[in-house]
Amino acid sequence: MIRLLGFLIVVFALGLGFAWLADRPGDMVVTFSGYQYQVSLMVAAVAVVAVVAAVMILWWLLKSLWNSPYTISRYFRVRRRDRGYQALSTGMIAAGAGDGALARKKTKEAAKLIRSDQEPLIHLLEAQASLLEGDHEGARQKFESMLDDPEMRLLGLRGLYLEAERLGDRNAARHYAGRAAAVAPQLAWAAESTLEELTARGDWDGALKLVDAQKATRQIEREAANRRRAVLLTAKAQALADSDPAAARTAAIEANRLRPDFAPAAVAAAAAFFKQNDVRKGSKILEAAWKAEPHPEVAELYTHARPGDAVLDRLNRAKKLQEMKKNHAESSMTVARAALDAQDFSTARREAESAIRMDRREGAYLLLADIEEAETGDQGKVRQLLSRAVRAPRDPAWVADGVVSERWAPVSPITGRLDAFEWRAPMERLGQLIDSHDDAPASAAPVVEALAKPTSEKRPVEVIDESRPTGTADKDTESQEDHVRPITAAAFAAVPTDAEGVEPAEEHTRLPDDPGVDPDEEAEKSPRRFRLF
Repeated sequence: MIRLLGFLIVVFALGLGFAWLADRPGDMVVTFSGYQYQVSLMVAAVAVVAVVAAVMILWWLLKSLWNSPYTISRYFRVRRRDRGYQALSTGMIAAGAGDGALARKKTKEAAKLIRSDQEPLIHLLEAQASLLEGDHEGARQKFESMLDDPEMRLLGLRGLYLEAERLGDRNAARHYAGRAAAVAPQLAWAAESTLEELTARGDWDGALKLVDAQKATRQIEREAANRRRAVLLTAKAQALADSDPAAARTAAIEANRLRPDFAPAAVAAAAAFFKQNDVRKGSKILEAAWKAEPHPEVAELYTHARPGDAVLDRLNRAKKLQEMKKNHAESSMTVARAALDAQDFSTARREAESAIRMDRREGAYLLLADIEEAETGDQGKVRQLLSRAVRAPRDPAWVADGVVSERWAPVSPITGRLDAFEWRAPMERLGQLIDSHDDAPASAAPVVEALAKPTSEKRPVEVIDESRPTGTADKDTESQEDHVRPITAAAFAAVPTDAEGVEPAEEHTRLPDDPGVDPDEEAEKSPRRFRLF
C-alpha cells in the first residue's frame, strides 16, 4: 500500500513538472565537439526521463539475469518445503485420527522433503506414528532424543510422562513432571503431578511454593489457590503440632484466615491456642466455624476446651453452641451427648429425639440407645433402637474416592489428589435410606400357603376359623386344596380344653409320576376331628 502511494506521488510530481515546463517555453542549447545542438526545453526533459528509465530497465534485466540461478533454486526449495509441510499436516491429522499407516507414510515423506533439524514437528509425528503402531520403545527413544533440544524438551518430558503413567510407574511420571514444572511452572499437568508428589512425601512447604507459583502464573484462580493453601497449611499444622507448636499455630491461624468455615483448620488453630492456655481466642475461632457450619469435631473441642471443667460446665458450653445455631441436628446431638455425660437423662432424651426429627440418622438412634440403657436399662427398647440405627442413613463423615475416614486427611489415599475429602454422608447403604415402618400399626398376618400333603398314617390337617361361616369354609376347602388359613386369636379361643394335640404331619417329597393321595378321599375315610397342627 505504501509503495503504491509512493508511485502515485512520483507520477503526480512528474505530471506537474511537465505541465510547468509546457507553460514556460524555452530552448536548450548543447555544444559538443564543435557541434551545437538546440532543442526545446520540453523535448530535453522527455529525453532525460527516457534515458533514466532505459538505464533502470537495463539494470533490472542485468540483475535478474545475474540472480536467476538463485531465484530458480529458491523456487524449487519453496515448492519442496510446501510439499513437506503439506505431508506433515496430513500426517498430524492422520495421527490424530488414529491412522497409523498413513501417519508413518507421511512421516517418511515429510522427512525427505524437510530437514528434521529445521522442523521439530517431524519428531513429534514420528513418535505419534510409533505409538499408533504399538512401538512404545521406539516412541520413548524419540521422546528422550527431544530432551537435547531446548525447543522440544517440554514436549519430550510430556511424552515420557504419559508413557510412565501408562506403565503405572508413578515415580518416573512424577520425576518427569517435576523436571517440566521446574522449567515451566505454568504447565498444569506438570504442576499437578508435582504437587501430588510433594504432598505424598509430606513436603508441605514445597507444595505451598508450587501453589504460589501457580497463582502467580494465573494457572489457578485466587479462590482455588487460597483453598489449596488452607488445606496445605492445615496439614502442616497437624504435622508440626507436637514437634514445633509455634510453627503449627502460625500455619493453623493462616489456614483459618483463608477459610474460616473449614472445620479442620479451625480445630487445629483452636487446639494450638488451647495448648497455650488461651481459651478465649480458641473459643472464638471455634464459634465462628460453628456459625458457618456445625461440625462434631468443633463441638467436641469446644465443650472440652478446659480439661478440668465439670460435666455441668461442659453441658453449659454445649447449650451455648446450640444458641448460636438453633434448629440444627448437630446442635441437638452436642447437647444430648453433654447431658448424657452429666446424667441429665431428660434433657439428653429430648435433644436426641429432636435431632431425629430434624435429621434421622444412625448416630442419633445410637445415642438414644445409650441414653435408654443408662437411664432404664430396658434391653428390649435398646435393641429396638439399635435395629432402627442399622436401617437409618449413616452419619456424615470424611469421604474421598469411596474411602470413609473418621479423621480428615489432606490427600486421598487412593489417587493422592489434594483436598479430596468432603464432609458428607457416605453412599454405601442406599437401601437403608428408605424410612422404616417400625412405628406403623401391626397389620394382619399374611396368609401362608403350604403344600402339606397328608399321609396314610396321619390324619388331614384342618383349621377351624370361627370368623367365617361353615358353608363358606367348605366351599373354599373344595376349591383350594392344601390351603392353610391363618391362625387367629379367635381360633385359639375356640379350642376346647380337652383337645388332643398331635405332631405336625410329615411332608414327603412326591415323585414326578406319583399321583399321590386325594385329600377328599382321605377325609371321607377318617372322622373329622379338631387338630391344632
